[in-house]
Order: sequence, then C-alpha cells, then structure tokens
Amino acid sequence: MQLSVIILNYNVRYFLEQCVLSVQKALKDIDGEIIVVDNNSPDDSCAMMKQRFPDITLIESKENSGFPKGNNIGVAAAKGEYVCILNPDTVVAEDTFKKVLQFAEGKPNMGIAGVKLVDGRGNFLPESKRGVPTPWVAFTKIAGLYKFFPKSSGFNKYYAQHITQNETGVVDILVGAFMVMKRELYLQAGGFDEGCFMYSDDIDLSYTIQQMGKVNYYFHETTVIHYKGESTVKDGTYMKRFREAMQFFYKKHFRSSPVFDLFMRAGTLFFAVVKRSRKGEVVVPQEYVLFSGDETLRIALEDSLEKKVTRYAKPDEKLLNSQSFSGYGQVEVIFDNNSVDFFEIIKFMEKFSQSGLTFKIRPEGSRFIIGSNDSNDRGQVITIKA
Repeated sequence: MQLSVIILNYNVRYFLEQCVLSVQKALKDIDGEIIVVDNNSPDDSCAMMKQRFPDITLIESKENSGFPKGNNIGVAAAKGEYVCILNPDTVVAEDTFKKVLQFAEGKPNMGIAGVKLVDGRGNFLPESKRGVPTPWVAFTKIAGLYKFFPKSSGFNKYYAQHITQNETGVVDILVGAFMVMKRELYLQAGGFDEGCFMYSDDIDLSYTIQQMGKVNYYFHETTVIHYKGESTVKDGTYMKRFREAMQFFYKKHFRSSPVFDLFMRAGTLFFAVVKRSRKGEVVVPQEYVLFSGDETLRIALEDSLEKKVTRYAKPDEKLLNSQSFSGYGQVEVIFDNNSVDFFEIIKFMEKFSQSGLTFKIRPEGSRFIIGSNDSNDRGQVITIKA
C-alpha cells in the first residue's frame, strides 16, 4: 500500500464528511486507505461515518486524547509506505496526493512535504511554510511585525518568506493540517510528542525530523483548503497557548533563555493593543450564484436561504465580472460538487480570492452547504431543505 491518510476528528461532523469525500476522490487511482480517529466527539461524527463511509476504518477513542496521541493512534494502524496527517477541516483536490507522492519519490532524503493551504475565501495561509521559531522569530510572529516588514530578512522568517507561496523549496517547519512523510520515518522520529502543548506539536515533529538529517519541503503545485487557519481563535487563550508551546519547544530542543520570556511578554502586550483596535468582519450575502447542473437544487437553496439564487451549469469567470451582479451587494458563490470537482472549485476560489466574493460548497451527495466567510470564525453549515 502506498498511502495512508490519517484524519483526526473532534466535533466537526460536516467538515469531516466533506474532507473524507475529497480524500476518497483523491485516492481513486492510488493504493491507499483512510483512517479516521475520532477523539470522543459529542456530535454524530461517528454515526455519520458508519452510515456514509462504512468501509473506511474508524477508530473511536473513549476520550479526547489530544492531537499528538490521536494521530499516533492512527499511524499505528496504518499500512501505507507514506502517511498523510490531515485535518478534518480541509478539502484536497483530486490530484493532490498523486502530485505530492510523485514529488516525494523524486526526493530520496525528504522528511516532510507540506502543500499550499488557502482559507475558505481562497486566501493563502502563511502558516503553510515556516521557519524555526527562535525567540526573536517567535516575537515577530506574535507581535505581527512580519506584516509590516514582509521583505526584511530580520522580520519575515517565521513564515519562511525566503520563498513565495508559488515556489517549491526547502523550509524548516510545516503545518500539521497537511503533512506527508514515510510511515517508517514518522515512527523513527517517535511520532508527535504526546507531551506537546497545542501549537508546538507540528513544529516539534518538523524540527525533530530535520535534525535527523532529512529535508522538509513546501510544495506549491497543489492547493488544499484549510477552513480554520492559524488565526481562528486569536484571543487571550490563544496567546497563552502559543507562549506555552514555544516554552515547551525551547525546553526540549534548546537551552532556556530569559530573552524568550521578555520577547513573549512584549509580543503579547503588542498583540493585545493591536487586537483592541480591530473589528471582526461580518459578511452577509445578499444574493447567491450557484454553479450546478441541477435546477431542483437551485429551488431548494432558494427556499433554504430565502434569497435569490441564480444558477449556471459550470463556473464562468466572465459572468462574475459582468454587470449582472454589480447592484446586489455581497454575492456568495455556491459550488455543487455533483457538477464541479474539487480541483476546479479550489482553483476558482484562489483566482477570485481578492474579489470580495464568498464561497460555499455542496459536497456530492450531501444535504448541506459548507464554508467559511472569515478566517476568524469556525465556519458555517446551512442545511438544504428537502
């Protein structure tokens, strides 16, 4: 078997359904398997898996054992030469695994491969590629200084800005939302450290594998949607967890430094001041454009959304630039995955990421649409009335 895809789930039943569907499509011509580990979700994630995906391996944990242990459980059950650690709030394209595995086969000393991640509006997620978070680098991230000096080598190392989002290259750290590596290498590295704090587990594994003499790569030739980017819950709790994560990382791999605590405290203060000056964006669609070959779906969506839905059989860039929708305010695009494949959906979202449009997807065979209009929220699911 060539690839085992490990999906650790907790309480995101609808995102999980879409994710598993996209993975199934991407494994069509690959000798692979999907292993879903559920961390004792209170929702009906497990019931959904048994009903819709009865042939997929489902491991039901009796407790929420956390990200590191949950993934380690999944990899222990895997049979593939390669493993992919994949978040449940992701959508892969039909050719994602084929491209990544071809790339990996050409890199005999590869450690981990990560890919280009975008949020629910098609915007690039900078955490797709990162550098080792030294005290100064962690400070520039937590204080947001990299945004003010994106071209400065002294401020842009956290997000590995020595390469652009559209370049493949060597990086230090990859994000745990999507990681591909050989299963044997994962086990040799000890997997995710189960003593890790949140936000340090993927940093720790990436760095550990790099220290084993392997090379980590950011691979830009395939794009994956990751709805809940790193900025999902940037509040006081997030700052506390990030600081704890960095402390864990330094204690494990470096000598402790008083400089670290100084930088973290200064960064936290700066973050708090900046955050108070920002207001969250509330996006309320006024009209919808549906790309689907199914007229009955348009009628059902209009009934469910209680707003006008205009249908077109296939995605058409020209119509979105036409006068047809210029006077209606916020427009949201809905993709029917029965008519449009994930590759085309992701490509379209990327192209229109700066257009002001928002997006939802109706996964094939599902009675809901799903998406996220703001990288600071947890996404939205709308049930389609029968």
